[in-house]
Amino acid sequence: MTPVELSRTVLHAVRRAVDEGELSVTVPERAVVTPPGPGGCGDYATNIALQLAGAAGQPPRRVAEILRSRLAGETALADVVVTGPGFLNFSLGRNASAPLVEEILRRGRRYGHAEGFSGTVVRLRCPAEVRAVVVTDALARVLRSQGDVVRVTCDGPPVPEWETVLGVVGTHPRSHTSGSLPDLDVTVHPVPAPADPLPLGRDAARWALLHPAAHDRPRIPGDHLVQRETNSLFRVRYAHARTRALLRNAADLGFHPEPGSVGGAEALLAVLGDHPRILTAAAHRGPDRLARHLVAVADATLPLLPAVLPLGDEKPSAAHRARLALAEAAGAVLAGGLSLLGIDAPDHL
Repeated sequence: MTPVELSRTVLHAVRRAVDEGELSVTVPERAVVTPPGPGGCGDYATNIALQLAGAAGQPPRRVAEILRSRLAGETALADVVVTGPGFLNFSLGRNASAPLVEEILRRGRRYGHAEGFSGTVVRLRCPAEVRAVVVTDALARVLRSQGDVVRVTCDGPPVPEWETVLGVVGTHPRSHTSGSLPDLDVTVHPVPAPADPLPLGRDAARWALLHPAAHDRPRIPGDHLVQRETNSLFRVRYAHARTRALLRNAADLGFHPEPGSVGGAEALLAVLGDHPRILTAAAHRGPDRLARHLVAVADATLPLLPAVLPLGDEKPSAAHRARLALAEAAGAVLAGGLSLLGIDAPDHL
């Protein structure tokens, strides 16, 4: 069960409770599902009972117990526990990782993308400043991944090297336009770059400008060209390259990825399952959300990788195939996320 599927399951439990008269509330559009916080347990948790308690006129824990009774019979859930003031905590079934990995491998780099037009047209406006133009370019890519139609305009003509070196596309000087207005009109105005990022080259320059939040001052040049663990871009691209190397090595050994149960990978499964939500958040709050999420995916991926291939005379097992499939899924998320930021994900580093 993926976080999206779990969210739907929780909402179904709310609807049943409303239909059966135990809750008198308006069913929300979605239930936010996240890894458990301090004091929580299991694989995922939601605070929906706390959100509904006021409208229901009941204590949050009572609302949580009403929902727990309707969720306890779900075959994909091993356990449902109420903790704290009313958090619902879920432990997934033993093979719960397989459907998530299968979905990611099916969608590839487009995992988390919307299918079809969202019905929203967005016009992005930005000043003719290098960071603003790069952030706008990345935001346009993320918005399009969510099915939006995006128009980009700039206060003045961009510097030609922003396109040739930094890969910015679709940014034009602002001009008068006729016809219907877009559904959303957004001005992108991050803190300007303190120095020219062009000497860093496309990938490092874009990461330097996109990884910090819009209100934070980017570090130019920083350590964005250094291949060491302190460089977050290096960790993300290294994790991706390692997943690709493992697939090549496994093929040489005669085995291939096969989604299945993977023990001890809860942190990685959680961030992979959260990827669609992060893309939605990045479309509304800025591409820095996606950049930091990719760091979290890389940091959760790297500890898994040493156990993917059999050691010595060990024969490839179902566990190795399942770990290889999970590694491939993580690599797909990393590559897809970097692509949306306009950054290359090389197979070799």
